[in-house]
Amino acid sequence: MSAAESLISAHGIRPTANRILVADALSRAGRPVSLTELETALDTVDKSGIFRTLTLFKEHHLVHTIEDGDAVRYELCHSHDAAHDDDLHPHFYCEKCHRTFCLDGTPIPSIPLPDGFRPATVNYIVKGLCPECR
Repeated sequence: MSAAESLISAHGIRPTANRILVADALSRAGRPVSLTELETALDTVDKSGIFRTLTLFKEHHLVHTIEDGDAVRYELCHSHDAAHDDDLHPHFYCEKCHRTFCLDGTPIPSIPLPDGFRPATVNYIVKGLCPECR
């Protein structure tokens, strides 16, 4: 069983050919990618099939999304625990090449919320130029 198949199965999803292709593409990217980027990388899978797979992966906590102001991007969640939020890390969006990078190991500042508010996700984006575009 491949690493992608194992990861898919660990999240309670039946590994099909398209699902394995999408998970492999996300893993190879090594950074959050948009639906358009996945569509380009996976020219044998139609856009609706990729989107349905991403939706299923999100429902099963296999991917999480980042809205960087340019596009919704998807990245693999390597935790097998639905309660674990490994998406709680900031990201960097390059305004020149339009790529988004994870800033793993960089803490997100704590935001005190008023009583009664309960956060579900945090979307912390730093924008500027990546090292390649600088």
